[in-house]
Amino acid sequence: MDDYMFKYFVGECREVKEATSYLEILNYSDASYNSVEEHPLTPDEFENFLNERGAFAPPQTKPGTTRLSATRLVLQKNAKDKDTFTPFFISFPRTTYETMVRTMKLPFRAIEGTSVVGPFFWCAFDQDDEDPHLQIIFRKSDVRKKGKTRGWEIMLSHGIKTGLTTGYIKGTPSSDIVESISHLKACAAQVGHPLLLPVIILSYDLSPRNDQKQRDAREWLRRLEHAVSMRDEIEEKDGYVRDDGVMEVDAISRDLVECHSQVLWKRPQAYREVVRSIEVAMERFWEGLPEERKTGPEGELLSKLHRSMLGRLEFYTAKLKGIENYQATTLERLTIQRSALYNLLSQRESKIQFQMAGEQRRLAHASKRDSTAMKMISLLGVLFLPGTFLSSVFSMTFFDFEPGAEPMVSTQLWVYFAITVPLTVIILFGWLQFDRKKEEKFREQDADLEKNIEHMEADIMAMMRKRTMSKANTWTSITSPVKA
Repeated sequence: MDDYMFKYFVGECREVKEATSYLEILNYSDASYNSVEEHPLTPDEFENFLNERGAFAPPQTKPGTTRLSATRLVLQKNAKDKDTFTPFFISFPRTTYETMVRTMKLPFRAIEGTSVVGPFFWCAFDQDDEDPHLQIIFRKSDVRKKGKTRGWEIMLSHGIKTGLTTGYIKGTPSSDIVESISHLKACAAQVGHPLLLPVIILSYDLSPRNDQKQRDAREWLRRLEHAVSMRDEIEEKDGYVRDDGVMEVDAISRDLVECHSQVLWKRPQAYREVVRSIEVAMERFWEGLPEERKTGPEGELLSKLHRSMLGRLEFYTAKLKGIENYQATTLERLTIQRSALYNLLSQRESKIQFQMAGEQRRLAHASKRDSTAMKMISLLGVLFLPGTFLSSVFSMTFFDFEPGAEPMVSTQLWVYFAITVPLTVIILFGWLQFDRKKEEKFREQDADLEKNIEHMEADIMAMMRKRTMSKANTWTSITSPVKA
């Protein structure tokens, strides 16, 4: 089944091209034959490297000299194609990839893990009872960033009887593969342990840079806490307070999201599972190791290395547990600050609602003034009715339009104007005075409303600080000692 599934998935993959090299580390009972070689690997020499022919044939040694351990790796440690870690992509021609996996006895299942994200580790023995091999898959890939693929992967096969580790390693420039290969060459005498390279890569992935990320996130969180709780520790360079003293809620919200994402970088829970898987692989390797490889000077060296690696894995377990607790505290504090920020946003929304209510009140006042004006106009119309009445009355005596007589205007017509004009002026002047006093009253009411809106948020925040956020009530405040 494995053979069929391997052929099927290789046929489904597309091809990209990457620069290829090789690494060969050989350790003999006569140390003068030991060698560490890393050079480019051209396509015409690829088959010779896989089968140890030609320039890659084992050296002629003196009688009695045996090969104790060896590592032979195909390297693509500076993979640059944008699709190199995309699911169902391989960086060899299909026939070349299949030949490499079969000749080096690499795990067939690796081709099915091209879509795996995050740290992934798998280890098992093959089904060859005569010449068992411990097969290892260790990879980490992620989605593209700025159009570039990211990740690394290793496939290893370790001959339990021969001590030979063969494999294929690929990584992008942003990964730690280049540094890990350098460390592997520095530990050339210890390559008899198949899990040496996975542990080296794990050490790089769990380097102090990971701890520093969490420390930086905690420091960032403290600045956000100071800003949200309005403490005096806020610095101008943080950019959370404007020159006029107003808090930049948008900046705080944005930084809370960024801080949260930084805290979740390399979650320790995933790496703890990887560490446990490597510990299981270590047990399988040691239990399946022949007794002849456990005895003698080389066996003692291998045993010391095995115990040292187990101790390192225990150290990583304890370290990851501490980081997990530290991260959980940071995430909880971020949740609290996010809730506090939501309260601030609710206050800002309330202020907007108050402003809308003020606008509606001003519109109501304007409508009321228009209604008052219409009433006054109606009132003026009523007040001018006496003039109409007077003109009607005066028309009976001041004018004579009898038929056959000449039109005559009385000399007393001035009495009409003497009474009507002053009366109209008095009424108009009285209305203007009344309207001016009403406008002044409306302006005072609008000014009071504006003043209340402007100071409402400040009053609410001051009240909150007085009751809940004052330094006399915070955890970090200095309180007087309790008297016995």
